[in-house]
Amino acid sequence: MAEKARIAGLATAAMFAVAVFLSGCKSNEQTAQTAPPQPPPTEASAPPVPPPPVESKPEAAPAAKPGEAQHNYTKELLAPAKLKEKAPPTYKVKFDTTRGVFTVTVTRDWAPIGADRFYNLVKHHFFDNTSFFRVVPGFVVQFGISGNPAVSAAWKNMDIKDDPVTQSNKRGTLTFAQTSQPNSRGTQLFFNLKDNSQLDHMGQGFAPFGVVDGNGMNVVEMMYEGYGDNAGPDQDQLAKQGDPYLKKGWPKLDYIKSATLV
Repeated sequence: MAEKARIAGLATAAMFAVAVFLSGCKSNEQTAQTAPPQPPPTEASAPPVPPPPVESKPEAAPAAKPGEAQHNYTKELLAPAKLKEKAPPTYKVKFDTTRGVFTVTVTRDWAPIGADRFYNLVKHHFFDNTSFFRVVPGFVVQFGISGNPAVSAAWKNMDIKDDPVTQSNKRGTLTFAQTSQPNSRGTQLFFNLKDNSQLDHMGQGFAPFGVVDGNGMNVVEMMYEGYGDNAGPDQDQLAKQGDPYLKKGWPKLDYIKSATLV
C-alpha cells in the first residue's frame, strides 16, 4: 500500500511540473506576440523661420587697429534698410570658425535676391561671433541669429522675396531658411549636410545660392552636434537675450569668428 501511494505521489508531481512548463511556454509566446514594435525613425523638420527678437543695447564695435579709425559695423547693422547693395555675379566668403576655415562660392544667378542679402550681411559683418545654433546630423547646420539683440530686432521685419529654385539642395550648398509662408527669408541660413532634394519643393522651395569649396565640408561637418534638434537653444530666447543666453546653457556650440568677403 505504501509503495502504491509513493508511485501515485510521483505521478502527481510529474503532471504538475508538465503543467507549469506548458503554462510558462504559453506565457512567453503571448509576451512575444504582444511586445510593441520599436517606433520608426522620424525625419528632421525643415529649417525654421528666423525668430522674433526684442531690442536691447548693442555691443561695442570691434577695436580699431593702431592708426585706423574705428568702423562701427553695429551702427550699420541697425539700419538694414540701407544695406541693399547688388552683389557681384560671383563672390567668395571666407568663414573662420572655431573648427577651422572654409570658403563658400556664391553664384548670383542661382538666386539673385538671396545672394544680394547674403552679400550685404557679410560685408557688414553680421555673422561675426555668431553661433551654429542648430546642428542636425545628416541634415543641416544652421546659423544666422545675431548675438546682439538690438541687431536681431532691427532685422525682424526685413524679410526678402522668394527666389525661384534653380539648384537642388545638395550636400554642401548654402540656402536661406524660411517658413511655409511666401517671402519669409530673413538672416538665417543653413548648410546641407547631405542631399536634401525634398527641400527643393517644400513650401515655396528652398533656393540654394552658394556652395562650400573644396574640402570645406570637412570643417562644416565638425560643428558640435551633441545637442541635436531637441535639446538645443530656443531661437526666440536667443534673439531676445543674445550671446550670454547661449554661453550659459549651450557652452559647447561652435561659432563663426568672422565671415568676410575675399
